[in-house]
Amino acid sequence: MDTTTTTTTTTPNPNPNPNPNAAPTTNATVSSAPDTGIEARYLTPDWAARHIVNPIVAGLVKVGFSVRGARELHVRGRSTGEWRTVPVNLLTHEGTTYLVAPRGRTQWVRNLRAAGEGRLRLGRRYDDFTAVELADADKAPILRAYLESWAFEVGRFFDGVDAESTDAQLAAIAPGFPVFEVEIA
Repeated sequence: MDTTTTTTTTTPNPNPNPNPNAAPTTNATVSSAPDTGIEARYLTPDWAARHIVNPIVAGLVKVGFSVRGARELHVRGRSTGEWRTVPVNLLTHEGTTYLVAPRGRTQWVRNLRAAGEGRLRLGRRYDDFTAVELADADKAPILRAYLESWAFEVGRFFDGVDAESTDAQLAAIAPGFPVFEVEIA
């Protein structure tokens, strides 16, 4: 039974050196997980993301066209065991593959935490993988590399922190951005 308390709010930009061009974070869902006491961050996709952008990216990936590492993530639902899919931006950094959740504690993050494995699709090819979530202290270089690759698409979710931000600034936001190291079988 999930006893998570959830509230939806518009949050101000808390970062010490915010990017003045960054969009404010809206529709942020902050959940207090009773088992950990840690605040979990989740930014709900807007209508355009759900109905236009994600279906287009998923369609391109299904026919084998990847934009800078995009894949379709398949992970089993933690309650039903059924396969759930979502387009993701796969990052390869210093020879290691990562999945980063720029929107925070999404459903795919919760499912991957429970399953520990999934599939990545590009065209007709499916790559099975196992995943290990990184500790917050290890995320800064991965978040920086992710922002260097994907800021044009996801930079607005980072509340003014960008690839040029200090390690301390990246470490400060790390708890709100789940990162998984992916080992493709």
